[in-house]
Amino acid sequence: MQPYDIELMTSLSRPSLASDGSFAIYAASRPDCRANRTVGQLWRIDLAPDLAAAGATAAGPATAEPVARRLTRGIDDTAPQLSPDGTTIAFLRPDSRGRPQVHLVDARGGEPLQVTDQLLGTGPAAWTPDGSRLVFTARVAEPGRYGTVDGLEPGAESPRRITGLRWHANGVGFSTDRLTQVFVVEASSVGDQPLYAAAPHPGGPLATTPSIPAQVTQLTSAFAEHTAIAPTADGTAVLAVREAYEGPGAARRDLRTALVRLPVGDLPVGGLPTDSGEESVLLSPEDGLRIQDLTVLADGTIAMLASQPGAGRDSVAPDVALWLLGADGPRRLTDPESLELTGPIVTHGESVLVASPHRGRVHLLRIDRAGAVSRVLDGDLEVHGWDAAGDLVLAAATTADSAGVLLARTGHGAPDTLVDTGADLRDAGLVRPRELELEGRSGYPVHGWSAVPEGPGPFPTLLLIHGGPHAFYGVGVFDEVQTLVAAGYAVVYGNPRGSAGYGRAHGRAVRGGFGTVDAEDVIDLLEGALAADERLDAQRLGILGGSYGGYLTAWIIAHDHRFRGAIVERGFLDPLSFQGTSDIGSYFGDEYLGTDPEAIARQSAFGHAGSVRTPTLVIHSEEDHRCPLEQGTRYYTALRRAGVEAEMLIFPGEDHELTRSGRPRHRVERFDAVLEWWERVFGSAEFSSATEEGPRGGDPTTSGPSPS
Repeated sequence: MQPYDIELMTSLSRPSLASDGSFAIYAASRPDCRANRTVGQLWRIDLAPDLAAAGATAAGPATAEPVARRLTRGIDDTAPQLSPDGTTIAFLRPDSRGRPQVHLVDARGGEPLQVTDQLLGTGPAAWTPDGSRLVFTARVAEPGRYGTVDGLEPGAESPRRITGLRWHANGVGFSTDRLTQVFVVEASSVGDQPLYAAAPHPGGPLATTPSIPAQVTQLTSAFAEHTAIAPTADGTAVLAVREAYEGPGAARRDLRTALVRLPVGDLPVGGLPTDSGEESVLLSPEDGLRIQDLTVLADGTIAMLASQPGAGRDSVAPDVALWLLGADGPRRLTDPESLELTGPIVTHGESVLVASPHRGRVHLLRIDRAGAVSRVLDGDLEVHGWDAAGDLVLAAATTADSAGVLLARTGHGAPDTLVDTGADLRDAGLVRPRELELEGRSGYPVHGWSAVPEGPGPFPTLLLIHGGPHAFYGVGVFDEVQTLVAAGYAVVYGNPRGSAGYGRAHGRAVRGGFGTVDAEDVIDLLEGALAADERLDAQRLGILGGSYGGYLTAWIIAHDHRFRGAIVERGFLDPLSFQGTSDIGSYFGDEYLGTDPEAIARQSAFGHAGSVRTPTLVIHSEEDHRCPLEQGTRYYTALRRAGVEAEMLIFPGEDHELTRSGRPRHRVERFDAVLEWWERVFGSAEFSSATEEGPRGGDPTTSGPSPS
């Protein structure tokens, strides 16, 4: 796989399945270097009679074989959601300013109808049960900002007064002056007559003909962020998760959220509802939950994925579980210590469907009201979106050789692959990684993979470390690994302690111990991979990682001088400055590293930069608010002051998500720079000799505390 082959990585959205099981809608998206953006459209797949019958609640049309066809031709159509009667699709499409707006289109195809015109765009829409309305979230600009005043440039706006702990977010920028609120809009009929512009008339000017057929109504105005919206079963209200901003006197971040009920009733033209009652709080922050996602069951019971952050702050490997909220209050159904769960939550009869990360896979589970768990889809895949009708379940997933597959399962049978976007990617050349599991030096199991080019070797070997730390590398096709392998490098990567998918104790093992057992695990994985495959060259080693992986890379090269080169990307490097610059600085370091100054200094990669001898490339993005640019620039400067061969690459206009959703040209340019760096590292006598003055194979864990 070459850097530009990211264009072949077509992913699929969460499918939306008709209630009779006869067809489904999904979005297919991919990076496009010529357009320099993500592009994609909506697709419709008409299901075979046996699949449709499994989902049928009433007779519906079906074709002889599943056939997918492109339904829209927009540049970036996403987030499709079928109306309850299956006749209309709500989806997002950029407007003339490039901001996503809710559009409607006939489920059989046709010209889409734009129904929102929010200044800063909208989030995905959800239908009310009767199909008469759509609810969505959108950021609301403070007057005088973000184009609310024509001709007022950003640099001429008034100053921002900050009185709380939070003021910005990665991928957003400043946030407290453009809060996310909840809206509702009538669902205009796509069969109605279009609106025609009025022609000039001798009798005088005519009223301007609106281009948007309906006016939205704002349901909330709180100083908070609203997420995870869901209409109630009777359609009279909308549920939303509310995360309020801390007040001026707050000294600590509070991760707990509220669940609010927002009556809809009869909607006025603009403004707030006047005759539908007041909002009510179903759960307050004092109830102790941080709600990630929710849905409403047929009888009105609310199903939630939620954690219980201790003292409102504990964010380390959160104890996410499935909860039910009824008249008797919230009730937890699953054990978060042994079963990790992620959303979205989708109703399936009296049960719900959720996902569970497990050893680099993401499986689809069904959980009933008693908490009984059964597997719907498992094996070597990572599911990320699903829907159900009757006995039929559809799921979008990635596999080892495809960035997008659509799977169907009925009853207890094996799943059918309805769509597979990976043919061109496979033709470009993919290597199947080898799964590794070995016993580390302390007896703890270490799990990961090695991917090796074809041929006898020996190949220069790169140790790749993921971010998080509560994240994971998986079995799905990974452009980073495939591009490095195609360039002639063996890649070793895995999920050390701190990662997700191995039980909560595994995820919490690094609390208070960054640079200890996590560094031990990745080094043990590397040494195990070297011992297991003679094609890996133990004398030509490199190390790289991003975010927390950038931290662990920086930590290891300060303590272990066997590596000929390193790449530290978007790193969490100085926990002290991180506190006042990162969008999660108000709690992340406190919870993972602790608050004791000596403990923080002991775990700081920046504090150990003077011990580095390894030539290092530092990569960062200008608009990264998760690990801000100063983390990279200060670390780079510290390396140069220590006499280390170092370079820095800074990407304009990108945030923390450059490698995953950045502009395609920047992603390719980054790959080119990474490959050029490794070519110099392993081909340059200057770089090769730079690491030979110090000890090799040192222990990167000796300077840190034991994990709590």
